[in-house]
Amino acid sequence: MSHMSHEAAFALLKQYNKEPFLLRHGLTVEAVMGWFARENGEDEAYWRLVGLLHDIDYGSYPDQHCKTAPELLSAAGYDEAFIHAVCSHGYGICCDVEPTLLMEKILFAVDELTGLIWSAALMRPSKSAKDMELSSLKKKFKDQKFAAGVDRDIIRKGAEQLGWELEELLAKSLEAMKACEDEIEAACAAL
Repeated sequence: MSHMSHEAAFALLKQYNKEPFLLRHGLTVEAVMGWFARENGEDEAYWRLVGLLHDIDYGSYPDQHCKTAPELLSAAGYDEAFIHAVCSHGYGICCDVEPTLLMEKILFAVDELTGLIWSAALMRPSKSAKDMELSSLKKKFKDQKFAAGVDRDIIRKGAEQLGWELEELLAKSLEAMKACEDEIEAACAAL
């Protein structure tokens, strides 16, 4: 099985992740992956599920991130291709599952970047990414003290794996966050 309903997948995510921040991150990456799927003419439902469940094991097993996920996902009925896609975002960080498909490369690239964009949005008077300019995001990206937990090297590596300039990745991801913000906020309000 590679397609589970959003509701069932979200219940699975909540089973292993209790922190609202982690749930919000899953919902954010889900929405952004859906945007990228639409942009690339791909299976939106599938890409969204991979985005939603990419950190399934992080809340309960942070020291085993991407190592416990295969067991959890397999027990829930997900196939090897889905498990590979989920784990590939940890390539070179916490596992050796290399992103090979476009979806996997985008997941790798946007996982950290969505956190940076969200952090930058929270610093704005509007508390929104909708009125954020690319130049503002680029400035926050360069400021190593801002959102210091966001690994800029992973974002750069993600752009490189995609064959994109860093600016292209930042621009597309910002556009995705803007387009998905209302959906993300509505989903998070229900937490």
